[in-house]
Amino acid sequence: MALGEKAIAVTARSPSYPRAELEEATRLAQLIGIRHLFIDTEEVSNPNYAANPSNRCYFCKTELFQKLKPLSQQLRVRYLIYGAIADDLNDFRPGMQAAKEQGALAPLAELGFTKPEIRQLSRWLGLPTWDKPSFACLSSRFPYGSPITPEKLRQVEEAEDFLRQHGFRAFRVRHHDTIARIEVPPEDFPRFLDPEFRSALVKRFREIGFLFVTLDLMGLRSGSINELLFLTVKQR
Repeated sequence: MALGEKAIAVTARSPSYPRAELEEATRLAQLIGIRHLFIDTEEVSNPNYAANPSNRCYFCKTELFQKLKPLSQQLRVRYLIYGAIADDLNDFRPGMQAAKEQGALAPLAELGFTKPEIRQLSRWLGLPTWDKPSFACLSSRFPYGSPITPEKLRQVEEAEDFLRQHGFRAFRVRHHDTIARIEVPPEDFPRFLDPEFRSALVKRFREIGFLFVTLDLMGLRSGSINELLFLTVKQR
């Protein structure tokens, strides 16, 4: 709003982000009235990324900003800005190191804005995404060391689309080879006791390619894949 027509929003397209997110980004840009562009990123083709190491996000953000730099020069945009917030400073975020190396800025983090404060301001501004559940790229659904392929990403996207289409707002489908581990808030657990819904879910997930479908009784946890990483570090 402060920059007006000087600001340009850019959304990356890749197999690691679902179509639903791209569509929502388009709607939000139209609502705000900001110029909106797309670029295609190819992080999944990078063997360092596809191997899914614990610093996978480093390679993703490196790819992103290396693609954005020429575009910013072409458009005569002085600064590259991304959406890291203050909460991210206390989490394992290797992508922030890549952003720093590529000269990208995170003003929300630098000014100390937390997620609750951003939600409050978004609501005040009338943005429909003010209470949007947290979301991370589809690659975050895989345990570190489990190779990432476009086919596996498609499985996760289709499985999560099923939950979205059935009214779930907050969810993750973690990919453990033949096993789908579903995370939803505990208040949504009763829905899985409905025989008709459960039957439809199992049928669809098996069509997608999962042999077993499980519900994580610990509920939805953002970044739950990192729990094993932190446990391994603690045990050393």
